[in-house]
Amino acid sequence: MAPQHGPRRARIAFSDSAAKQLENVTSEAEIHALDRALVVVSVDPDVGEPLPGDTAGPQLRQYADEVERVRLLYWVTALRTVVVVAYIEV
Repeated sequence: MAPQHGPRRARIAFSDSAAKQLENVTSEAEIHALDRALVVVSVDPDVGEPLPGDTAGPQLRQYADEVERVRLLYWVTALRTVVVVAYIEV
């Protein structure tokens, strides 16, 4: 019998502004906190709550991890790629 794999994770991509924010993340604690939040969102892209806004564009979502003190703003493409718009430390 072939091995069973878990559900496929979403691919993570970063907007230009989020990529610039990543350049400033230097402490190991911040990297760990961000990594945990990205794993959560990649496993379940719908975990974040939708932000109110215009329905013409992509639906922005917000995921906040109060333990790690991280907040991600992101949207999910039709192919289930998660595009992180901003990494904001809470």
